[in-house]
Amino acid sequence: MKIWSRDPQRLSPSWQFLRSHEPMPKREHKPVYNARIVHMFTPDMFTLRMLNSARFWHVVIFLLVCLYAPVVFGSNWEGPAAQLAQKIAAVTGPGAVALELENRSSLGQSDVEAIRRQLMNSLAALGVHSVSAEQAAATVQIWLSENPQNYVWVAEIHQGNNEPVVVMLAFPMPAEKSAERPAAALKIHKVLLWTDDNRILDVALMNGNPQHMIVLEADNILLLTLQSGRWQLDQAVPIAHFHPWPRDMCGRLALRKDHLFDAYLPGVFCRSTGAAALALNCRDSDDPWPIGTGDSGLSGFFASSRNFFTGALSPGIGKQTATAPFYSAAFIPRDQYTLWIFAGADGQVHLLDGLTVQIVRRLDWGSDIAGVHSRCGSGWQILAAGNSDGPGDSVKAFEIADRQAVPGSEPLEFSGPVTALWTEPSGNAAVVVSRNAETRKYEAYRLSIACGE
Repeated sequence: MKIWSRDPQRLSPSWQFLRSHEPMPKREHKPVYNARIVHMFTPDMFTLRMLNSARFWHVVIFLLVCLYAPVVFGSNWEGPAAQLAQKIAAVTGPGAVALELENRSSLGQSDVEAIRRQLMNSLAALGVHSVSAEQAAATVQIWLSENPQNYVWVAEIHQGNNEPVVVMLAFPMPAEKSAERPAAALKIHKVLLWTDDNRILDVALMNGNPQHMIVLEADNILLLTLQSGRWQLDQAVPIAHFHPWPRDMCGRLALRKDHLFDAYLPGVFCRSTGAAALALNCRDSDDPWPIGTGDSGLSGFFASSRNFFTGALSPGIGKQTATAPFYSAAFIPRDQYTLWIFAGADGQVHLLDGLTVQIVRRLDWGSDIAGVHSRCGSGWQILAAGNSDGPGDSVKAFEIADRQAVPGSEPLEFSGPVTALWTEPSGNAAVVVSRNAETRKYEAYRLSIACGE
């Protein structure tokens, strides 16, 4: 070993003894303190510097993403897709099938495409190959659905003239998916339309110059005209019926193109004339009532001796032609399907998408709901009356995110209980009726939704 030093005096005593060829004196073993050598990297110092280095953590995060990204983002659908493919192949056997997949869940397009690829790969491994409908021996329609805790995948298999076979797969969704999403702030605006001593069942506004309004009461239909900013009564036409009304009365107006309107009451149907002088043709009827908006195309059968719908639907929601008895209903359009929400007579909220049923409990909703189309949030909201037992009542707007009702507005207070809540034919607003606890009069308001700040 070479010891480089220009000054011999700077050598340690040990090296000086070696250099002079003199024997080294016997060393006494005494505890001494060795000072830290400047710039020397001990293991502790090295670890400390790495932990305090941003570059170190960038490298660690990069390695973790590279290691786990294929598992989390690329192959998390592989297991469920393989299970559903096995269920399908057990019915079809090896061969050619026409595969159609429809997303009715909150999954994004990238996830849906990943699921489609995994399904086709898993089916191909089982000898089931996807071809066009003209070349297929069977048709497989797959729906991706969900409830608050699970993904629910349903496959309906058609083979020739045989009855369709349905197979299902349910598996838990990640915990963060079922958490509530914060909704954008919304504001509910109300405009007083009409006040009456008699019970108001529904109100319909007709655009024109001047504007007209129809008010449906239990025993009369009123036709009013807007003059100088005030509604003036033009006609009051009695409703002919031969059976006593139920105690908790309900009614519904539907505007028509070939005549002014139709009126639906428990066990009675009334059709108006198209002439300027209003006249009614009323008869006993159990025809279904239109629910939702005029364009929704869905009707429900009303129990004439009660105050709720029986649950039978016409023509139905996809493959679903019935639900539990309900008081009111609303819908939320999705990209590839329509989600219908029913305020059930059992105190629960039922969600139908044409294939699956989801029951939502513990919602602080009353029996009256309505869907409203706005330019805020997701574009469609649910207005729901509260279930307070006090003298007053309220209506609140909700977003439906991942099939969970998320409050989107402050409650709009009323001075009495809400007795009716219907979506207007246009879908852009709703009509709510409440009974003032002080004046005992019925008050009809038009409700619309505006974006908050």
